[in-house]
Amino acid sequence: MTLSDLKRFLIGEPFPTSREIHERLDKVRALAVFASDPISSNAYATEAIMSVLIVLGSGALSMTLPLGLAVAALVLLVISSYIQTILHYPDGGGAYTVAKDNLGVHASLLAAAALLTDYILTVSVSVSAGVRAVTSAFPSTYDHRVTIAIGAILFITWINLRGVRESGTIFAIPTYAFVGGVLVVIVIGLVRYFGIFGAAPIEPSAEQLPATTSLAGFAYIWLLLRAFAGGCTALTGIEAISNGVQAFKPPESKNAAITMVVMGAMAMSLFVGITFLATHLELVPHEFESILSQLTRRVTGGGFLYYWVQFFTALILFLAANTGYQDFPRLSSFLAKDNFLPRWLQNRGDRLVFSAGIVVLALISSIIVIVFQADEIAMLPLYALGVMLSFSISQTGMFRLMGKIAHLKPGETMHTSVTEIYYEKNVKWKQGLNAVGAVVTFVVFIILTTTKFIEGAWIVALLIPVLVFTFHAIHRHYDQVANALSTSGMTMENITDVADVVIIPIADVHRGTVLAMEYAKRISKDVRALTIITSPEMEERLSRRWSRFPEITNDIQLVTIEYDYRDILKPLIDYIVKVNTVEFPDMITTIVVPEFIPEHSASRILHNQTADRLRSRLKQYKDIVIIDVPFHIDSQI
Repeated sequence: MTLSDLKRFLIGEPFPTSREIHERLDKVRALAVFASDPISSNAYATEAIMSVLIVLGSGALSMTLPLGLAVAALVLLVISSYIQTILHYPDGGGAYTVAKDNLGVHASLLAAAALLTDYILTVSVSVSAGVRAVTSAFPSTYDHRVTIAIGAILFITWINLRGVRESGTIFAIPTYAFVGGVLVVIVIGLVRYFGIFGAAPIEPSAEQLPATTSLAGFAYIWLLLRAFAGGCTALTGIEAISNGVQAFKPPESKNAAITMVVMGAMAMSLFVGITFLATHLELVPHEFESILSQLTRRVTGGGFLYYWVQFFTALILFLAANTGYQDFPRLSSFLAKDNFLPRWLQNRGDRLVFSAGIVVLALISSIIVIVFQADEIAMLPLYALGVMLSFSISQTGMFRLMGKIAHLKPGETMHTSVTEIYYEKNVKWKQGLNAVGAVVTFVVFIILTTTKFIEGAWIVALLIPVLVFTFHAIHRHYDQVANALSTSGMTMENITDVADVVIIPIADVHRGTVLAMEYAKRISKDVRALTIITSPEMEERLSRRWSRFPEITNDIQLVTIEYDYRDILKPLIDYIVKVNTVEFPDMITTIVVPEFIPEHSASRILHNQTADRLRSRLKQYKDIVIIDVPFHIDSQI
């Protein structure tokens, strides 16, 4: 089986470009693809709040619900703002496009760096949280958590390489099964807690933990801010739909906006329900069992529903990484199109997905999982920082956009760099909503940065400006390339002449070198076969074989250089450079490199890589052109 056959087996047959519209997502699949991250965050967002409060003892956990409601309010505020983004920027791009259009390049790159960082962490945190769900149900698997996490990343990568529509179909079942299972647990829990229908009540947990510290005043407020910051992990992935509007079936913006509303309602229903029950049942966070696992066990008493929730919790936590897989490659393609990332990131693969971005994301997130040993709690201080910064930038951009729209009269339109904007009603109210959202999310960003800085947030705070610097460096490179290749002002005097000389590096006379010499004679009358003599035996053998083909060699000058060392590349290159700079200065010298190609690519390791090394070394010289003359071994068998 060849590599091409293996690729077809794993990825499937390539799709024609004309099929792109058919590979788009309906609302049901899109919800599973884009909303899996915010929905799955319910498995650990409540626990993230409680894990901070527990240092004050079990009594402090009563603050979990008020903090959770504050987080839910923030989620609804951000969703309202992003619905406007979707409707005004139907081509997608989210915060990056909004910032580029309304705040300038620097703000857009800051938003892009923040989002790319968040998407990478989405994958790492999600699969690690999925591993935690598995180890909660099966403690014996704890020591294999890193292996399980890497396996999950490879699986999700494979599914995404097969296409957006196919991944949406596969991920829909566990997403809706998780939502359904947790909703049933919440309903049963509420029924039992309030004693509705005469259901058996649930007694609060008898476990009480003493405070490990005593805080008051500013220190107490600081702890509450840290707990609130932990709960803000529930906001991750909200912006995903705004980035991927073009992944929806037409009408794209309408379908994306509806999906955003459903996602917000679904995610916050789960979050508030879990937080309410966890607080009133006085559950206590533990290292080896998640809060959701404890809640489900208490409500159901174990059995089928418990394992249903745990199984699909693990699945959706693994598959929540798919949000990152959808938006990291898509956002990377926008940046690549604008020359801020390598251009190959904007190319679609065989299945009409951004394959290169998918693979890059898988590699980086796998490294993070290994470094943090698949511990999502250790990664959470890094999480949500980037997304909050992008929220603030996006809503600031929308605030400015609404200010422009406010000057329009009924029937008037205006053109921006990326879209056409129409007059709309209630624009002042919408602008005020964006203003509040921008301020609140920026305050949350400051809270996250300050409260989580020592715990690891400094990594993201450092990484984001480094990424912005990298974007600018890549853009400068592409500008330099464009200027160098530009034909503006070009005249015939600017064109470099080609020297009438061809040099063929050879080690022996065989079918491959004979073919190269025949080729060289067709493009020049000054052909030189260059060889390095390292022993008398080699010189005698070469001379004997050279004389066997006078009809070929008579018109070719044989240049031999005696050399007493092993690195034959040095004298080869020295001679070529001398010809190029002394004999034919400011002219292009042509080098014809004969190379035989084995039947199987794996066989290449059995041979010297002299031709590859020679090409690599010669590429640093601007006036040297290299022509390969391949000789395929299998064609002669």
